[in-house]
Amino acid sequence: MKISDFSIKRPVFTIVIMMLVIILGGVSFFKIPITLIPDLNPPIAVVVTNYAGASPVEVDEKITKPLEASLSTLPGIKSINSTSQEGANFILLEFDWAMDMDDVQLDVIQRIEVIPIPDGASKPQYLKFDPAQFPVIQLSLRAADGDTNIRLIAEELEKELISTEGVANVNISGSLVEEVQILLDQQKLVEKGLTQSDIVQLIQVNNISLPGNPIETDDNKSLTTRIISTLTSVSDIENLVLTVNPLTGKAVTIADVGKVELVEQDQSSETRANEEPAVLLSVFQESSANTADVSTAFQESLDQVLEKEEYKGVTANILFDQGDYVKLAISNIGTTLITGGLLAMVVLFVFLKGIRSPIIVGVAIPYSVIVTFVLMYFAGFSLNIMTLGALALGIGMLVDNSIVVIENIERHLGLGKNPKEATYIGTKEVIGAITASTLTTIAVFVPVIFLSGLIGQIFTEFALTISFSLLASLLVAITVIPMMASRLLKKPKGDMEAKRRRSKAYNNFEKSVKWSLNHRAIILSITAFLLVISTLGLFRVGTEFLPATDEGFVTIAVRLENGSSFTATDEVVKRIEKELQKEKDIEVYVSFVGGNQEGQSRGTSRSNIAEIYVKLVELEDRDRSIFTFVDEIQPKVVKTVGENVEVNFNMQSASGSTPNTVSFTMFSTDKEELNKSVSELQGKLEKLTGVVKVNTDLSATVEEIQMSVKKEAAIDFGLTPAQIAQTVNNATRGVFATQIISEEDNVYGVNVKYDEVSRQNIEQLKQLKLRTPYGQYIDLQDVATIEVKEGPVAIRSVDQAHAVALTVKYGADYSLGDMSDKVDEIIEQVNLPENVFVTFGGDTELLENAKSDMILAVLLAVVLVYIVMAAQFESFKFPFVIMFTVPLIVIGIFIGLFTTSSPISISAVIGILILVGIVVNNGIVLVDYINKRKTDGMSSYDAITTSVRDRVRPILMTALTTILGLVPLALGIGEGTEINQPMAITVIGGLISSTFFTLFVVPVIYSLFDKGIKGNLTSENSEK
Repeated sequence: MKISDFSIKRPVFTIVIMMLVIILGGVSFFKIPITLIPDLNPPIAVVVTNYAGASPVEVDEKITKPLEASLSTLPGIKSINSTSQEGANFILLEFDWAMDMDDVQLDVIQRIEVIPIPDGASKPQYLKFDPAQFPVIQLSLRAADGDTNIRLIAEELEKELISTEGVANVNISGSLVEEVQILLDQQKLVEKGLTQSDIVQLIQVNNISLPGNPIETDDNKSLTTRIISTLTSVSDIENLVLTVNPLTGKAVTIADVGKVELVEQDQSSETRANEEPAVLLSVFQESSANTADVSTAFQESLDQVLEKEEYKGVTANILFDQGDYVKLAISNIGTTLITGGLLAMVVLFVFLKGIRSPIIVGVAIPYSVIVTFVLMYFAGFSLNIMTLGALALGIGMLVDNSIVVIENIERHLGLGKNPKEATYIGTKEVIGAITASTLTTIAVFVPVIFLSGLIGQIFTEFALTISFSLLASLLVAITVIPMMASRLLKKPKGDMEAKRRRSKAYNNFEKSVKWSLNHRAIILSITAFLLVISTLGLFRVGTEFLPATDEGFVTIAVRLENGSSFTATDEVVKRIEKELQKEKDIEVYVSFVGGNQEGQSRGTSRSNIAEIYVKLVELEDRDRSIFTFVDEIQPKVVKTVGENVEVNFNMQSASGSTPNTVSFTMFSTDKEELNKSVSELQGKLEKLTGVVKVNTDLSATVEEIQMSVKKEAAIDFGLTPAQIAQTVNNATRGVFATQIISEEDNVYGVNVKYDEVSRQNIEQLKQLKLRTPYGQYIDLQDVATIEVKEGPVAIRSVDQAHAVALTVKYGADYSLGDMSDKVDEIIEQVNLPENVFVTFGGDTELLENAKSDMILAVLLAVVLVYIVMAAQFESFKFPFVIMFTVPLIVIGIFIGLFTTSSPISISAVIGILILVGIVVNNGIVLVDYINKRKTDGMSSYDAITTSVRDRVRPILMTALTTILGLVPLALGIGEGTEINQPMAITVIGGLISSTFFTLFVVPVIYSLFDKGIKGNLTSENSEK
């Protein structure tokens, strides 16, 4: 109370402190970074190894299994997923969230360094998860003039755009790369007695630059020595002398046995935007850069560059801009925050009437937010949809304490006290109650801080931000509000309190409270009935992990049968493009044929796969969500491409989850049993109502040309299997000989390979010439059997057992919980063998893991709230009475979620946590006031009825300001509000039901625990 008294007596000091805080808040606001969600550091690591030319089986046996055996005993390891494919492996390590990934990195590196690696394989590389590894902007470039080489333009654009502040790299798909190709004529090589390796060696020995030891000159200078013999052009390579014809004396040059030319590197992929040739640019930001700032700076640079004359006719389409979405989401939530604040002010004007009191209380909102910004800055938080959502959620609560204070001050003014006396006494009477109510609200967030996993990472900043804002609002209510009230409020004319008591509405409400006290059984029976119905109803609204966010972007992944040609894949993509062309909601679609972005980042391509990136117009310009769009377009696309083509529509949410998807993995040590179980389960799941698509990564086979060495024949010709394999590898893949630097300082690689005629089919391959140590030339078929056979595409495992991942895509009308339950039922029906196991992943795993944490959090919140109240009231009885307000929230939560078709998500559970702290505030104010009236000498009955009557106005005001402050968030208007929407709906529903029933149930419960109330009720009944 001393702080309030000090504020009243020292207004100038209080104002100076306010100004100081406002200045700090302004500086903090502009320095707080802007991100989409709080920084996430998932405990995931990756180990990759390249083993050029090795089959999936070789990679698995020689590299993957030894690495898995060593890494499986790492401390804190949860699971190991590996994929072994031709020429490479990929091992995904998942750890407990409690692990420090810096410590993990040291352990992993130490273990992979001691694993023996076969010759020809690269050293295993450790990769830690870093958000900077993912592009923040993706855009397509296309030219209006079909003759323009868009790739050359993209190369020039990259040089200008990469200097943008905050941009680390700009990656171009299908970029133009030139190289010197030497296409050898096999027949001419044989005629000259040469091989491919002779050409490679000749180029290498003629393109050198080696330093020697320094030499001292006569004038005492020390000069370095360098031996230089470099190649700078195609003609230099063509004129290199291989040998001399002994008969004619004529020199044999490289030009005599092959064609040398500077050409564009072979392209195995193609990019189109709206069916026009294009390139795809991916922009990566620096690790420390602000996403929103990078987005703004990059788009400004792009606009400036495209305005230049040389880029006239070039069109840039932004496919995905995380910074743009961040700014839009933040702007929407910011608008929601301001709108909520204005609606809360409307409540103040309606209830308090006049203009001074609402203005005094209105100061609490912006000032509390400013104080919160200061605390956020020093806590190292960012402005994101969770922290701003916390402010938007708490905007109505920020005035609750101030309302209670100002309303009580006004009541004392109405009783005839002067402003300073009314302010002092009015604040003193409620300071205990508002402190207790604030602490109980903050107490519910303590368990959130201790939540582990993804939920803990996402909601910790949310919990602390709303706690900061509530502490700020309490500070404002006991300092700024009393100071302003003592100066601005005046004694009203007439006895306002008497007028209020004569009000018809007040009298009718008082009568209803008295009726409730005299019919306690009826009130409690009705309440219990509604609670049972609502509780049962909550089990039918469904569950989900986190609400999906509509980012207006979807990736269509296309996969044909293994071994399908680029042309076949391109034809399928063109059929999909025709379907997309009919859709009015699409702004642009970009097709990447011959690979995907994951493969592109590794420098690999596959002719049988493609990706189409589809961006819809802005949300306000379309009538359907991205989820409805996918549900409607997917059947059309699947019908268009036919049954032999696998098509997947992949959406990503802001939280990183995958909407409308149930993912699980089946694994077993028995591969045959596993494959049989997968096929059976897939068949049953595809018949399930609501399921759109069931995908598996069941290891398929692909046709390949296998060459088995005839060992005896090879020995007869003096060749080893290794020599034969190396010759075939070089002939089919080509050999990188060296790099040359042109006179224009351009660097070109030199690639030596056989011409197309020598390797275009199996027959030509059989006739590939090998030179024996005796100088004799033989055909490959003389020392190897060549035939087409089936080989594995990839070998996958989970925790060192054979594994297959299944993904069930379902319609937007179903919730994750409902579909997970259906999948569980099907799995039970299949009766899997004892050695086949199932583990769920993705959102399903996250939801299951979060359930126990969230239930524990709610229970802890209830206990902590009770403990705080017990300490405040110095009683165990009265807090128990107040706790009866908590179950009343169930009624409103059910009605809110059911009417809006919102399933119970983690966001909704956080809303329940908030409610536990909020709803007891009304009970605290009521019970505290009843106790004060009893201390003043009132009977228990009169204390209850008068307290409910006197406190109904602040109770309704605080409830309505919170409810109306949340309405904009609950409406979910615009991008970025989806995650917080269920939270707002839950709080609004629970607060409405709890506020209404509190006014009748708490008095009834109090009367049951008060020994002196029975006589009052008897006498009251006898009077009637």
